[in-house]
Amino acid sequence: MNTALWAVNVVAAVGFVGTGCLKAFVPMARLRAWRLDWTDDFPVSVVRLLGVTELLGAAGLILPLATGIAPVLAPIAAVGLAVQTSGAISVHVRRREGFAPALVMLVLSIASAVLGFVTLR
Repeated sequence: MNTALWAVNVVAAVGFVGTGCLKAFVPMARLRAWRLDWTDDFPVSVVRLLGVTELLGAAGLILPLATGIAPVLAPIAAVGLAVQTSGAISVHVRRREGFAPALVMLVLSIASAVLGFVTLR
């Protein structure tokens, strides 16, 4: 069970680091050029905040388990990422955009939360 938790968390963390870095550090004009048109609906500060929370969530998936310090924080981080990703899906559905990548990240987040809570019991 622990191996499955680590596998899911590493894959999810890599995905959230990638999308988090885009939102946190890439200029808005470049995001729009890359066809991330949803960014038009939000101020720059919100897009940056979303990126930072994804980066913190990715760290929360890995660091508590790796250090053994408060490992209950890993599934809690997964729940937070699931909530944020649910919001992303709703934005993409409302804008009639593809939401498959966000749905994959939602499933990974939920799997991480469930595995994390079951493993820590």
